[in-house]
Amino acid sequence: MRMTQFSILDRSRTREGHPPAAALRDTVELARYAERLGYHRFWVAEHHGVPGVAGSAPTVLAAAVASATSTIRVGTGGVMLPNHRPLVVAEQFGVLESLFPGRIDMGLGRSVGFTGGIRRALGTQKDAAEGFEGQLAELLGYFTGTQTAHPQVHARPAEGLTVPAFVLATGAGARVAARAGLALVIGDFRDREKLSAAVEEYRAAFRPSTLWPRPYVVISGTVAVAGTPDAARRLLIPEARALAHSRTHGVFPPLAPVGGAVSGDGMSARERGFYEDALLGHVHGTEEQVARELAALVERTAADEVLVTTSTHDRAALRESYERLARVVGLAGRG
Repeated sequence: MRMTQFSILDRSRTREGHPPAAALRDTVELARYAERLGYHRFWVAEHHGVPGVAGSAPTVLAAAVASATSTIRVGTGGVMLPNHRPLVVAEQFGVLESLFPGRIDMGLGRSVGFTGGIRRALGTQKDAAEGFEGQLAELLGYFTGTQTAHPQVHARPAEGLTVPAFVLATGAGARVAARAGLALVIGDFRDREKLSAAVEEYRAAFRPSTLWPRPYVVISGTVAVAGTPDAARRLLIPEARALAHSRTHGVFPPLAPVGGAVSGDGMSARERGFYEDALLGHVHGTEEQVARELAALVERTAADEVLVTTSTHDRAALRESYERLARVVGLAGRG
């Protein structure tokens, strides 16, 4: 496999029978474990009003992760700019970089709240993503002291600091990343042709910047590694069930244990279709199988980095999966 960094994005998924606080503590503990294993970055996500996700304040959680670790890079995957004022985001990352110099990443996205009620509570609109490029320019300008949206306004302590910026995007968002000269985080692994085409378009349109003198591509998706193919597939089942439930009931639930039911029994035909589709396209299997799949995926995209986003109910099995993956890709951690 070509020289590629491997990192983790944890969405603080809640588990059936456990409070949201447990999911947040699990995220911090997983970050410590990822550092010991030798992963390059550990990122946290932003979701609002989702019953199955505790990660709603990524910069706050990133501070907790950075405090609990010492060497791994820490960041957001990502802060959704349509939900925030660029000045406040700049200030938050300025504080993080000041407290943990040289370890902070600023991952930024274009998504808005999933429902009308959440969007109204956030003070945003469904079409707010259309203003992302302008928000991004304003945000970056606060670090360089060159933003023009609000003359005479300075972001303290962000101004003068350097925080690597990444854009989580596909399609139009990837083109924004290229024009701004920022790193691109793109997922998922399920549509390999679409993934490759988007990466090629980004590289072709890339304009060098002071933050990123050359294109930098992070591909993101689910990787599950276990002792047998069946055990690896079982790791995918809780998230697939939750996704199918959300598509048919409008609520994204906490992750449930797999138990003995590993099929779509008890689901409606429509829900079963979503469930079976949600199990497709991920990288999973034994260490040997995953090594081959990842090598092909990295070769196809020439990715600089792979950001793994696996979620499952069994936290011990998840840790084992990350440990096996670390062996697969040759990380130099202690385990």
